[in-house]
Amino acid sequence: MSYVDDLRGRMGHALFLRVAGPDGPKHRERIHETPGPRWFETGSPITQVHSDASMFVGGLRAVLLQTLHPAAMQAVSDHSGYRGDMWGRLARTSTFLATTTFGAADDAQRAVDIVAAIHRRVTGEMPDGSAYTAADPHLLMWVHVAEVESFLLAHSTYGRRPLDQAGRDEYVAQQGEVARRLGVPEPPATEAELAEVMRSFRPELKATPAAREAVGHVLWKPPLPLVARAPYAALATAAVGLLPRWTRRPLGLPPALPVADQLVSRALGTVSTGAIRWALP
Repeated sequence: MSYVDDLRGRMGHALFLRVAGPDGPKHRERIHETPGPRWFETGSPITQVHSDASMFVGGLRAVLLQTLHPAAMQAVSDHSGYRGDMWGRLARTSTFLATTTFGAADDAQRAVDIVAAIHRRVTGEMPDGSAYTAADPHLLMWVHVAEVESFLLAHSTYGRRPLDQAGRDEYVAQQGEVARRLGVPEPPATEAELAEVMRSFRPELKATPAAREAVGHVLWKPPLPLVARAPYAALATAAVGLLPRWTRRPLGLPPALPVADQLVSRALGTVSTGAIRWALP
């Protein structure tokens, strides 16, 4: 094996374990090799988007954007282990996405049932004394649309083969099938509907202290070895570059500068997703 092949293999293995966790190989075998019907056909938009390196950028963008809903952020702050187990949380999320996208239908439904049961147990109080529950369909809708918009935007920007309009609409509809099983009653079914739902949430969104703490942890204090900090910073810069401009100041991020966003964040996003695509063919 040549030095380049060896480097590629080591990089790919390290990336996979970081995203999928130590049980990643076992989950991969179960997800892809278990026989039976799937919820989504191979080659359909959801499988194209969720198998592309752009998901690394889209996932970071989704996390940053989701912090802006105070109730959703409070639930994460009170119940999530992101401060001490950021990569464990990432592995659980990526395994859920892989299972529902690529796994056998029965396995995908089990994954949904487990997550829905967890949501029902996540309850608490906001600082003003009002109650929240992660099973609230309204909060589930926010988490869903922020995620779908982020994955789709990242894929349209950095994907190997961006979808056309029909493909983007189908992707939104396919994601809605999973959301409906999780408890979202009427998820958007087209890209236009997705944009409308996102606009409807704007009055509810603000950066709380918990949101700024989470953003700071994700962007500035990732639990990574020194050698991995620069590649991660490139992905983070690309993710921040895709956020709406109005989110920057409330979250304590650098202001949006159109030229810098185009020349710096887009270049870093292109290089970093290209490197991931090379390491994880």
